[in-house]
Amino acid sequence: MKIVFVFVVVVSFFLEGKDYTKNLNAIQCMNTLINKHGFKRDELNKLFSDIKVQNEALRAFLSPEKKAKIKGPKETRSRAQIRRAKQINVKYGSWGRYSRLKINAKRVNQGVAFIKKYKDTFKAVEKKYGVPKEYIAAIIGVETVYGGNVGKYPIFDTLATLGFEENRRSDFFRKEFIHFMALSKTENFNPKNVKGSHAGAIGLGQFLPSNYKAYGVDFNKDGKITLQKAEDAIASIANYLKKNGWRKGELVAIRAFFQGKRFDKYETGYKHFYHQFTLLGTMPIGFWDYKDKVCLIKLERKKYDELWYGTKNFYVITRYNHSDYYAMSVHQLAQKIKKRLNEN
Repeated sequence: MKIVFVFVVVVSFFLEGKDYTKNLNAIQCMNTLINKHGFKRDELNKLFSDIKVQNEALRAFLSPEKKAKIKGPKETRSRAQIRRAKQINVKYGSWGRYSRLKINAKRVNQGVAFIKKYKDTFKAVEKKYGVPKEYIAAIIGVETVYGGNVGKYPIFDTLATLGFEENRRSDFFRKEFIHFMALSKTENFNPKNVKGSHAGAIGLGQFLPSNYKAYGVDFNKDGKITLQKAEDAIASIANYLKKNGWRKGELVAIRAFFQGKRFDKYETGYKHFYHQFTLLGTMPIGFWDYKDKVCLIKLERKKYDELWYGTKNFYVITRYNHSDYYAMSVHQLAQKIKKRLNEN
């Protein structure tokens, strides 16, 4: 089974080319690619001798002190944009600001249209994997606005920069770089012609290279796993959630009651699970027949906190992105999409 990418030729007018053939981290990667993946040293020397350093991507993984030493624009956003973001954060609270970006009427309408466009695929995927269509669509909506923003960064240069330059996740990115290069060899594509996110993620669901073989699905049966195509992306996301423990037919989250404006009685976050009967002073608001342990998710607004119970399925969503806010945005967007679908 082949794994393919949709290619876009990348032209980097303002990025500095750098020779990494003498870089120790790069040499170690080259040796691995030669010894384990069938590359020739000459072809790797050619590729590694002119890597466009992705400073904008690198800054995301540096300390503030090290960011100041990187050449190029100091900030990708204008001062006015930064100031506006801070004002919104003060006005709405951290969750209010985050949710306004991820959960809005336009994103809901796009999600409904996306599900209707690929209704046969969603129906078949739900039957096979047991993951509701609204949650799959919500992940694609949060990740790439249903394919409208899959990323602008050249993946080869980005993963090389993040893997070879010192930063807090360089070991991780070197491994992803090797996975990406191995795919380019087995699937016979030019690694310099693929675009994605600043962290090396690719396709509608923003899969990292290491996730392609683990979770990628050729759902349209064309002999290729192409995660830039909706059919394969939809099935691959469902497969990812199922393999990480998604429980068919179970709830994801529910708003919970507590006394007061701010909540600090128990540790919150997806890592902390409790038997529900021990959570004195809290209770779910509305119908709730979930009997297993729950985590407490706190959403900070300007003048008060929202408290939610999160289930095993909520935790599974955090395997896609390790963030309470991310998982909650997926849940709430999914519920709004589901409601709109039921109204039509």
